[in-house]
Amino acid sequence: MVATVRGPVSTDQLGPTLMHEHVFVLTPDIMANYGHDWWNEDERVDDAVAKLRALKAAGVDTIVDPTVVGLGRYIPRIQRVNAEVDINIVVATGLYTFDEIPHYFHYRGPGAMFDGPEPITELFTRDITEGIADTGVRAAFLKGVVEERGLTPDQQRVQAAICETHLATGVPITVHTNSAHQTGRLALEFYRERGVDLTKVVIGHAGDSNDLDYLKWIMDTGATIGCDRFGLDLFNPTADRVATIAALCEQGYADRIVLSHDAACYMDFFSGEESQRLLKQTVPNWNYLHISEDVLPALREHGVSDEQITVMMVDNPRRYFTPGA
Repeated sequence: MVATVRGPVSTDQLGPTLMHEHVFVLTPDIMANYGHDWWNEDERVDDAVAKLRALKAAGVDTIVDPTVVGLGRYIPRIQRVNAEVDINIVVATGLYTFDEIPHYFHYRGPGAMFDGPEPITELFTRDITEGIADTGVRAAFLKGVVEERGLTPDQQRVQAAICETHLATGVPITVHTNSAHQTGRLALEFYRERGVDLTKVVIGHAGDSNDLDYLKWIMDTGATIGCDRFGLDLFNPTADRVATIAALCEQGYADRIVLSHDAACYMDFFSGEESQRLLKQTVPNWNYLHISEDVLPALREHGVSDEQITVMMVDNPRRYFTPGA
């Protein structure tokens, strides 16, 4: 079983899955003070319901949402959306930061001003075993970041907490990485030293790279590559992403690839009508339907079989969330 917003479901019922999508990415401090200029709760919820219904109609049964602290995670809003859509939403625990941790954690924990157990590990574990806040919704995976700045001291603390929680609970890990700087190597080496089961790790945004040696190095450790930014052609054009996946499938790596867009119903990075217009103009295919409508036909044209597509979209997500698989 895997925890979802609507309760536990069998991993056999996940079906076609997009492994890295957000419903909302928001900045709570900004929303609280300035959101009246662009945020309408009912409109945004209705819009999310419509977009997720369209995704379900396109044949996707599950989205995996790595929105954690630092990206505006607020489960009651997701529950409200999911109540109107027959789709599985799997949520995460973790901390999204490129460098420094919040001051809330800085002064607490081993060796800090208020010495004691690692509070980051405690919160991650509580989200998984008890539920997030008072929603009753349990996190089903861990999310962290290793960006261009690498494993800074604060990042090492977050990643160590991720490793400790993984080892204690058995839940898998998805890590945001920077492919241009190949920070997936740093993440996997860190995890391996701490006993993480690398077959339960997705190296997020690996698909921004077309370096087959780098991608195969990741997969040869047992980890899975996230080809999860389809539509963000600024990082890597769709045609190149497709060609890379086709080449890897031809070489027998379909069982270590997952697909997604890293899209959202709304991100306040691009808040306001003008920013939304410019976003659609700049990345017109960055939406939930791009893989179903454009990418899968392109993969087939490049020789990727329906069986391999099923492996990437159904079998690999199921295995990721199945303990011991």
